[in-house]
Amino acid sequence: MRKDVKPATWAAHAGGATDPNSAGIVPAIQPATTFLRDADYELINSDNLYLRPHNECVRHVERMIAQLEGAAETLVFPSGMAAIAAAFRWVPNGGRVIVQQGIYWGTTKWIREFCARRQITLDEVELRDLNTLAEACATSADLVFIETPSNPWLVTVDVAEAARLAHAAGAVLVVDNTAGTPVLSQPLGLGADIVMHSATKAMNGHSDVLGGVLSTKQEAPVWEAIRTDRADAGAVMGPFEAWLLLRGLRTLPLRVERMSENAMRIARHLADHPAVEDVFYPGLETHQGHEIAKRQMQGGYGGLLSVLVKGDKENALRVAGRLELFLRATSLGGVESLVEHRFSVESHTGLPENLLRLSVGIEDVGDLIADLDQAFGQ
Repeated sequence: MRKDVKPATWAAHAGGATDPNSAGIVPAIQPATTFLRDADYELINSDNLYLRPHNECVRHVERMIAQLEGAAETLVFPSGMAAIAAAFRWVPNGGRVIVQQGIYWGTTKWIREFCARRQITLDEVELRDLNTLAEACATSADLVFIETPSNPWLVTVDVAEAARLAHAAGAVLVVDNTAGTPVLSQPLGLGADIVMHSATKAMNGHSDVLGGVLSTKQEAPVWEAIRTDRADAGAVMGPFEAWLLLRGLRTLPLRVERMSENAMRIARHLADHPAVEDVFYPGLETHQGHEIAKRQMQGGYGGLLSVLVKGDKENALRVAGRLELFLRATSLGGVESLVEHRFSVESHTGLPENLLRLSVGIEDVGDLIADLDQAFGQ
């Protein structure tokens, strides 16, 4: 398929995926774990030796995402955390990494434990002001990891400036773009070396697949190490999951557009709500990172926002408990809207007890706003 078409067209056609054997317009799933050789013991299909690194459905998903990302190459993994682990495992014992504070807790927890095991120096920095990153990058480092917009605070980091600072320190910049998606933000084009996604979230968008993604700006020794480690360690996505992810990606631009529109409407509504203390959403002009988001996000600001309910923990839980369309569950990026009382999940991280994280789906926004209003008691 031509690569000069718009992302929505590329996605809808799954990058030109078909099944050449049946002429089906949907690619087939090949679940075989091993592949035939001929009588001379030559591979019949030279691309396929063993399922661990060799599956056409996986390769097609990777090609499709690489095109959406503007990447030289993409690798998919069995979960978002597997992708993050792969992005860090190449760092040598005794190395140094710089990681943004206040990001997804699962990421922070794994990185802390990994660095402790490997005697890697870990500096966690607050990135609402990049002066802190400039100070951290005054000393050489191996890797800088940021998440923008961040989860759950929606902190928006200037990727281009972060790349400049990281490269000056000799570091690789890895950006978690899960909340932004490749539809709204392309960190590789802003100077990042590697971009990461939890494909479990908006990329798949139907709350039924675990997956992770790494994409690289260019071939480099670090990327070669990541690729080799994935194949040798077996951190691969299965063919059925890849097929489901491929199906989800076909509607990604459409879903992200609707989610972003809904989230913007809801953020503006709640910003003026008498029962709401504050709203964190990059699309709001009052948001700390709004100007940065305007520069590096196109077509919307995503479906994730956080709200501080006026009052205490009980008030927040009361609102969450009364919601009917917003399902009480942990995740984000699906077609259905979710609400999470984040303190109940990670009370040890210092999150406010009155914070609710909303993942806005593709429902009718009037229905969602009505659900919020009745839950807040209006």
